[in-house]
This record gives sequence, C-alpha cells and structure tokens, in this order.
Amino acid sequence: MAVVLYNISILLYRLIIGLVAPFNEKAKKFIIGRKNIFERLEKDFSEIDSPVVWFHCASLGEFEQGRPVIEAFRKSSLNHKILVTFFSPSGYELRKNYTEADFVYYLPIDTKRNAKRLLNIVNPALVIFVKYEFWYHYLKQTSERKIPLYCISALFNEKQRFFKPSGSFFRKTLTFFDHIFVQNEKSENLLKQININQVSVTGDTRFDRVVDTVSNPKHFSLVAQFSHNELVMVIGSCWPADMAFLYPIINRSKNVKFIIAPHDVSENSIKQLEKGLQLSYCRITEATTESIEQSRIIIINTIGMLSSLYQYGQFSYIGGAFGDGLHNILEAVTFGLPVIFGNNNLEKFPESLALIEKGGAFSFTQQAEIDEYFKRLTTNIDFRNEASEHCKAYIRENTGATAKIMNCLTQWNK
Repeated sequence: MAVVLYNISILLYRLIIGLVAPFNEKAKKFIIGRKNIFERLEKDFSEIDSPVVWFHCASLGEFEQGRPVIEAFRKSSLNHKILVTFFSPSGYELRKNYTEADFVYYLPIDTKRNAKRLLNIVNPALVIFVKYEFWYHYLKQTSERKIPLYCISALFNEKQRFFKPSGSFFRKTLTFFDHIFVQNEKSENLLKQININQVSVTGDTRFDRVVDTVSNPKHFSLVAQFSHNELVMVIGSCWPADMAFLYPIINRSKNVKFIIAPHDVSENSIKQLEKGLQLSYCRITEATTESIEQSRIIIINTIGMLSSLYQYGQFSYIGGAFGDGLHNILEAVTFGLPVIFGNNNLEKFPESLALIEKGGAFSFTQQAEIDEYFKRLTTNIDFRNEASEHCKAYIRENTGATAKIMNCLTQWNK
C-alpha cells in the first residue's frame, strides 16, 4: 500500500509540474529537459564499453558536495565513464557542461518503469547518491541488480520522515544502500537507532573543495588595489533582509571598506541595493583604477567571483539565514575570515553551529547584536585574530572526507 501511495504522489507531482510549466520558468525547464531523455541516453550509451559510474545530485548544492569525489574518481579511474544526473534545473542548467563528467542529464521521474529503463541503458558499475534525495524505485532496482550503491556526505536530523513512527516505507529505502557515509556522529546515531547499521562518519566533502579553492584562488587586480592596506568586510550572498541590518553599519563606517556580492545580480536587484548606500561605490563590471580609488564599496554585479573574493577581506557577513537558508560559509572560513550571519534555521547548517561554539562565527537576531560584533571585529585586533585562528583550525580538523570515501569506493573495483 505504501508503494502505491508513493507512486500516486510521484505521478501527481509530475502532473502539477506540467500544469504550471507554461507559467513558471523552472518548471518549464524541468519538463523540457526530460523530453526524449531515454532516446538521448540510448544514443549516448549505445557504444560505451567502459564501466560507468553514476553520480546523482538533487541540485547545485549537492553537486558541490559530491564534486570532490567525482573529480577524485576521475583522476583515479581514467578508464571509467562518469554520468552525473540532476533532479532540479538549478543544478542541471549550471553544470550541464561540467567537463569532469562524460554525461550530464536530468534524472527521469522515479517510476519503476523509468528506473528499469535507465539502468538497462546505462548499466552502471557503481551508483552514488549525494547527500539528499532517496528515490525508492531507482534505489530498489539498483540494489536488486546487486550494483554497488552508496550515499555520500549524507546528513540526517530527527525531524526527517525516516525517524517518524509512520516512516517505515522511507526507512526501507535506506536499506537499499550498501553503505551510507555521513557527515557527523549525530547522523550515524540516528541511523543506527532505526537499525541502519551500514554507516560510517567520514565528514563533509565541501571542506576538501573549499581548501582546493584557497590553494589556488582567482586574482582580481582591481579588488586587490581596493583592499590594499585596508580593513575590508566581505558581504557574501546577501538578500534585502540582510541589507536591512547592514545598511546602518555600512553607512556610518569610516575606517572599513566593503565588498558586497548579492545573491541576485540582476539589474533591478543591484539598483535596489544601491538605493540604500550613502558611501561612494562602484560596480565591479564598470570599475577603473580611478573609480576604485574613490570608492568605499565595490558591488559585485556578476557571478563566479565570490569564492575567491574572501582573500581580500579580514572578516565577513554571509546572507540567506533570514530567507530560505544560510549560504555557504565555508569559503570565507577557509580563508580565515570570521563570519557573521542571522540566527534562523541554523540546525540545518551544522558547520554554523560548530563555528559559533568555537568562536569563529557570530549569529544575531537584533540590530544591537550585529552592531556589537562589527565593533569588536573592527576595533579589537586580538579578538579578530583569535576568531580567525578558530576558523582555520576548524577547517584543518574537518578536511579529508574525500580520501576516506575514496578509500572505500575503490574497494569495489579490486
């Protein structure tokens, strides 16, 4: 009965997406991207003799989580083909030309027929799901064919349906994995409480990814000129709700410069951001050596720069906590920047809670709180340096997840 209800819910979801597609760009891409997908798969895989490793990622965030393992696998297994699938357009559209994969596709809707058809075409030698999304039919069919099946960088909390009294169907889904690599001990303990014992703690692969970024960051000469011998705060992935707290700080600051990288870089969004600024500023796309010298603020109105921009700051603010969720803080932390962020829904981001406890991060709900953190980070050098060391130590303690996972994954091929 549970499987029947699950199948009905999947079909209803597909129907709803189809109905809203004419009016919603994301839903439209969801439908169009899956059009004739099996014909395209058959064409691509018709003459493949090499073993295929299939990685599935829900969206862009999960892709970044799995990326270090994908690239490590590419280096260690040159004779294998790599297939990466996405459920969401926000992942597929940004990574459809990812060069470390041989094939990048949308995942067809999870039905028994689709799962069998995809596995028949691709015939993977190894299947790896990243962090979230546990599609019943794909996992069951993979398990029944005795294809090695792993989940990496998984993260669980007690609010998930697996741990509810009514969650027996979803708990069954987890039994299909040969092994689940989790980020922390809490996740391991939760799984073992429901008799999922094929689990081990390997950590968060994003740490390995950001360490790679720090070892070879992009250089931006105008930003380097702007920040030279200055105290700089990098504001990353901010939304209007974040800027409401930041405008009072920015506009009264005389001894700090700011690099602002909003989440939305559309023209309307940038214009709205600029309306609240009272200090001199310039957009990075229009900056010159002269305008940089005259500006207290650089607005990053383009994408692809933020992960390397933290090298030019001494501390940072990361946005998103007052909306859908806190954005990536690890990129800033890896450069040794103490981070400030909102105090909403942080239980979904264990790295934020860990860094608060260690003294490398600071969360707030009221203007007076962020004002105080900003004052201490700008005026107390010892306090700022100590927080920076806590950040660097936290990164050092948590790298190595990719190597641990790879050590196990490569065993299947021996």
